Amino acid sequence: MAFPAFDLPALLPPREGQEDYHPGRLTRQDLPEGRPWLVYFYPRALTSGCTTQACALRDGLAAPESVERAHGLLVLGVSPDPVSRLKRFAEKEQLNFPLLSDEDHRLAAACGVWQEKKLYGRVSMGIVRSSFLMDGAGIVRAVNPKVRAATHHDWLRQTLQETPLHQPAGGQAGAKLQAS
Repeated sequence: MAFPAFDLPALLPPREGQEDYHPGRLTRQDLPEGRPWLVYFYPRALTSGCTTQACALRDGLAAPESVERAHGLLVLGVSPDPVSRLKRFAEKEQLNFPLLSDEDHRLAAACGVWQEKKLYGRVSMGIVRSSFLMDGAGIVRAVNPKVRAATHHDWLRQTLQETPLHQPAGGQAGAKLQAS
């Protein structure tokens, strides 16, 4: 199954030679062909679980000999937060990947992660923490439907080692996303 098309407001990390995160839009077509990518959905920026999860991904992408780097993995975080909140989150935690703002929950609903949740007897709609790992052609190769923030990175490393990820020859970085 192919990952759904999207066109969302985003906070993009600084490009080489720049210091500031910058707002923009990101579409499925902006993603580099040939590189695997992870889309992870999280409920709310600047909360403890989301921070734990994002920082583990940040550190994995930055480690010189990580399995993420060996695969050329691109990470996209998606939450219902506005770009202004994503900017505070990314700057505070020095995140090295784009964060997408799905305020209308369209992408979350298309992926089946906008669901009814119960907390302390209160029922509300929200994002169920989930991850989708795509190969270089955008085909979903692995799904973790109920991610635990503390162990998400372990799941990702193991899945990258065990899952064949098709990499078409000549994949180029998209215009908005530079190779890590």
